[in-house]
Amino acid sequence: MKTPKRLQPLIDDGLVDEVISQLMSGKEATVYTVRCGDEVRCAKVYKEANKRSFKKAAQYQEGRKSRNSRRARAMEKGSKYGRSQQEEAWQNAEVDALYLLATAGVRVPEPYGCFDGVLLMELITDEEGNVASRLNDVVMDAEQAREDHEIVMIYIMRMLCAGVVHGDLSEFNVLVDEYGPVIIDLPQAVDAAANNNARKMLERDVNNMTTYYGQFAPDLLKSHYAKEMWALYEKSELTPETHLTGKFEENNESADVDMVIEEIKAAYEEEQARLERIRDAEQAE
Repeated sequence: MKTPKRLQPLIDDGLVDEVISQLMSGKEATVYTVRCGDEVRCAKVYKEANKRSFKKAAQYQEGRKSRNSRRARAMEKGSKYGRSQQEEAWQNAEVDALYLLATAGVRVPEPYGCFDGVLLMELITDEEGNVASRLNDVVMDAEQAREDHEIVMIYIMRMLCAGVVHGDLSEFNVLVDEYGPVIIDLPQAVDAAANNNARKMLERDVNNMTTYYGQFAPDLLKSHYAKEMWALYEKSELTPETHLTGKFEENNESADVDMVIEEIKAAYEEEQARLERIRDAEQAE
């Protein structure tokens, strides 16, 4: 096929030998299969910000910090340089997440580097060497659904232990090869500790996956993995080896409103007394 303009520099630099075909085009990138020596890999070409349709990107970027103070100031001011650095940070977020999660024991495509907005990474294939199917195209029996759902819950837990929430996980962002599920599409991955939306995103990720697998194994729909994970995470008790049960008991104890009001009044009166002592001391001087 004709070489896309964004991929030509990689061919010129010898990183890619040939563009084979377009694999897919999504809301934030277009993915191609490319030949690199004897291997066939993926080349993910990120779309420019004004052509990207990813909604509420600011929610995902909250908490991302630049190690370069000048760069961070420019990103905050929204200057031209700052916008370009923000784009670079958006693209590098996926590369960083892929390396981090692979180390954490999550199955993700192996990254080979990001070059001028193009991410080179492993092409996930099936037993015959064809491009692996997306989960939304896979039909399975109840036993297989339970097994794969458990694997995905473990991956989500390991991601959280590594301080990462996918943020956009669904049956469209999971590939399935002969060994099971593979998590993909991570440019919007969020910092679990620094992003105020992390809990909500974790719950959505878990619910999306449970709803999909639940159509094959309806008993999964009664599980509460997100609440279980987050409760353990908040108490610093979640580890990559944690055995999840999918069960969670809500704390339904109602708050003693009268007691809370009395405590507020007592704190207010104490503060007023403190201020009065300060005024008396100032007048005495």
